[in-house]
Amino acid sequence: MPNRMAANETTLGKLTAESVKRKERLRQLREKAQKSDKDENGPEKLPRPVFRSYKPQNDIINAEILPQEPTGDIEVAIESQMELLEQPMVVDEIDITDLAPRKPDWDLKRDVSKKLKRLERRTEKAITELIRERLKKNQDKEDISKIVNVGAAQAVTALPEDE
Repeated sequence: MPNRMAANETTLGKLTAESVKRKERLRQLREKAQKSDKDENGPEKLPRPVFRSYKPQNDIINAEILPQEPTGDIEVAIESQMELLEQPMVVDEIDITDLAPRKPDWDLKRDVSKKLKRLERRTEKAITELIRERLKKNQDKEDISKIVNVGAAQAVTALPEDE
């Protein structure tokens, strides 16, 4: 037990020494930060102005004026643009369908089109079956096969073709 107390006292001594060192470092950092604040609040260094597009009225600042860059020959630039305007526009080569934006559901229509073709076939078959049933009910004596063929032909021509 006495060994444990001696070990605890030595670890406490080390911890105390480390905390004292830490406090001293913090104090030094605070002092350093306060000194830098005082230096910044003193004579402030402002950025020097650069005069590009106008001449200052003050003669002292005239040394800061940047030299004017040559603007170029405006007539040559205008002549080149006029030549471009004189060339005929190529409107015939532009496909308007490529320029038009697609509808927001174009991808859905593309994906569903295969399934719709199957459904159209089934719908046609169902319509022909219904026509056959009606004809059987309405006419007992006539040649049913002729009437069914005529009704089926009319049903197929009534449906719009996608292709």
